[in-house]
Amino acid sequence: MSGRNGKKLVLADSLSAEGLRILADAPGLVVEDLSGAPREELKRALADSAGLIVRSGTRADRDLLESAASLEVIGRAGVGLDNIDIDAATQRGVAVLNAPAGNTVSTAELTIALLLAAARRVPEADRSVREGKWDRAGLRGRQLAGSTLGVVGAGRIGREVIRRALAFGLRVLAHDPYLGSDRAADLGVTFTDLDALLAESDFVTLHLPLNDETSRLFDAKRIARLKPGAILVNAARGGLVDEKAVAAALRSGRLAGAAFDVFETEPLPERHSLRDAPNVVFSPHIGASTAEAQREVAIEIAHAMRDALLEGDLRSAVNVTPVGAEERRRLEPVLDLARRLGLLAGSLAGPGARRLEVRLASPAERGLRLVAAAAVIGYLRGTLAGPLNLVNALVVAEEHGLEVGRSRVPPVPGHTAWVEVAATTPGGARSVAGAIREDRSACIVRLDGFAVNVRPRGTLLLVRNRDVPGVIGRIGTLLGEAGVNIGEFHQAREVRGGEALAVLGLDDPLPEGLGATLQALPEVLEVREVRIDTDAGEAG
Repeated sequence: MSGRNGKKLVLADSLSAEGLRILADAPGLVVEDLSGAPREELKRALADSAGLIVRSGTRADRDLLESAASLEVIGRAGVGLDNIDIDAATQRGVAVLNAPAGNTVSTAELTIALLLAAARRVPEADRSVREGKWDRAGLRGRQLAGSTLGVVGAGRIGREVIRRALAFGLRVLAHDPYLGSDRAADLGVTFTDLDALLAESDFVTLHLPLNDETSRLFDAKRIARLKPGAILVNAARGGLVDEKAVAAALRSGRLAGAAFDVFETEPLPERHSLRDAPNVVFSPHIGASTAEAQREVAIEIAHAMRDALLEGDLRSAVNVTPVGAEERRRLEPVLDLARRLGLLAGSLAGPGARRLEVRLASPAERGLRLVAAAAVIGYLRGTLAGPLNLVNALVVAEEHGLEVGRSRVPPVPGHTAWVEVAATTPGGARSVAGAIREDRSACIVRLDGFAVNVRPRGTLLLVRNRDVPGVIGRIGTLLGEAGVNIGEFHQAREVRGGEALAVLGLDDPLPEGLGATLQALPEVLEVREVRIDTDAGEAG
């Protein structure tokens, strides 16, 4: 929401001084620091806030979001998003950003530290000496050099772990559904499937996000596939493993050791099966707990939030196509055209569309999803309550039973971009197409198969009629008698004597009743008045 001095941004959790300075110095932002404040106070502050920054201490759940009617962006100062209800945010049209790079090195270093601690039984050795013992023979550990490490998940943190593991002389296997074999070769590792990795690895580290596909990925069955005597390290997300199954494997000797920085329930419950399991190392979710990491994530999320709120830059978004400010500016004419075409298609098709098909010819590599969302905004405009924007448009369409297809088509000569929107209803299909010319101006180029050339703005009058003499003259006379001026006119037909389409750009909307009068003309088959107002390009 824009206030007198700019958009309000609320800090629900503490942020380092470097991050605060970036936000405070941004003209157009008003920062309210509520870190540590009661939840009810936070809710009241969010009522007129455009932005919210959280760390792990605040749950941005559906209940909290319902208090934030003006919220545009949520930023997580870190990589994990477990404490943000992304589905609820998306439904409300709120973009969710995170800072995935800031704590990468710190988390990778902790992973190696936990691996070493478990392999060399460092906590147990420390405890032994403090108790007055000197049990060197009983504290025999494992050497990393010459062993095999299995890295599950080769994103930013996984790649940093791989680099450090190779320096230790480990042979590294990697599994990542998004990692191709060529990329694995670049990293100096061997790409393999998960079961093969588990069977061959002496040590396994996890570096995955927590979602429906990865929740309890390491259940009892998968843990049983680990190489006997392996050591498992999880510094990623707590819900990736079945902790009871790990505890059982440690007690049975199937696993030689384990190390956890994250847990399914945090803090770790007092009575938990892992607490008394042998050869397990704990740390209290401190992967990002270094001064350097806290500074970097604060700087990263501060830049991301500032750019998102003030420039529409969503390159850090996780629930909408990530585009930077410059790419967004290049796309804006296409998005505006798609919204106007969606509005026009909705006017032609009427209610009850089952499918909206959006086709795009554009050099923008990542624009298709956004263009489809923009077309949906135009199509559903005025029919729904609540926010509708590029973040939630496709989700809202699905919730209302509107299937949205999107595809790319070859470039259209003479145009820098070309968009088609086709709506399928029980009564048939209606389609419109538009283009962006080289001078960045927009035009409608096709309506239901008729080639036209009309600017998509103001009030358009669409008249489908039989191609006989005198029809357009009578329409013009009726408009003139009603004081309606025609600013633009285009007539199209496919064959002589068949059907024709007239598209008229009017300076003003039709007076009440004139549309029915035009529809009553003997040779007129259909009359549609479409008001493509100047705000049709707004994202909502």
